[in-house]
Amino acid sequence: MKLNYKINGTGQPIIFIHGLFGNLDNLGVLAREYANDYQIIQIDLRNHGLSPWSDEMNYQLMATDVLALINELALDHIILIGHSMGGKVAMTLTQYIADLIAQVVILDIAPVSYASDSHNKVFQALDACFNAPVSGRSNMHNIMSEYLPEHTIQFLLKSYKADKWLFNFRAISRHYADIRGWSEIARYNQPVLFIRGGSSDYIIDEYYSDILMQFPYASIETVVGAGHNVHMAKPQDVIALINSWIK
Repeated sequence: MKLNYKINGTGQPIIFIHGLFGNLDNLGVLAREYANDYQIIQIDLRNHGLSPWSDEMNYQLMATDVLALINELALDHIILIGHSMGGKVAMTLTQYIADLIAQVVILDIAPVSYASDSHNKVFQALDACFNAPVSGRSNMHNIMSEYLPEHTIQFLLKSYKADKWLFNFRAISRHYADIRGWSEIARYNQPVLFIRGGSSDYIIDEYYSDILMQFPYASIETVVGAGHNVHMAKPQDVIALINSWIK
C-alpha cells in the first residue's frame, strides 16, 4: 500500500509514526524540533489520514506499508519514533530492517496485548457519530461529549475534515483485537529507548520483562506527570530524552 506522507529537510531520516485514530500531524511537536537537522518523514498509516483504506489491518501489514515507503525513498540509517499503535509498528519493523535502523524510540507502548475495553468509550462515541443522521463538526462534538472528556474529543476531531472522518472506523473496529494485541517477534539486539508517561498504564512495571525479552538492550525512561500522550503533555522532557539518545 502506498502511504500518504510529508517530508521536510535533509540529513539522517527520522520517521514519525502516529497512534490509533491519529494522523501524520500528531507528532508534529517533535517533528518540528528536528526539522533543521534531519530529514523528517511523517506518515499516515493505512486507514488513517489521507492514506488508503483497507479491510485488512494488523502490525505486519502496517509495517510492510512503511517498509515500502522506506524502499521507495531509499532510506538508510533510519531513526524510528512511534507513539502507541505507531510504536508497535516501529517495533515490528525491527524484525524486517534491522540493518537499516540506527535508533528506535517508542512512546508509551509495550510489546504486550492490552485489555479489550481500553478504548471502549471511544468506540461507543465514534459508533454514535457514524450512525448519526447529521454531520458537521459541532454535531460530532456534541455526540462525543456524552461519552468522552474534552481533550479526547479534540484529538479525534483533528481527523474530521470537510464533514468526513479521515480514519476507517469500521475496519479499525473489526481489527481492534489485532491492534490491541501483540505477537512476539524476533529479538532486536540493539538499544531501544522506551519513554513512558508516569501517569499512564500503558507501560507498567509488570511489562518491563516483556520489553526486555524482545528488546534486551532497551532503556526505559519515565516522564513524571505525563499520561499516554506523553509527547503532548511534556514535550520538552520527551525531546530532552530523545536528544540524549540519538545525539
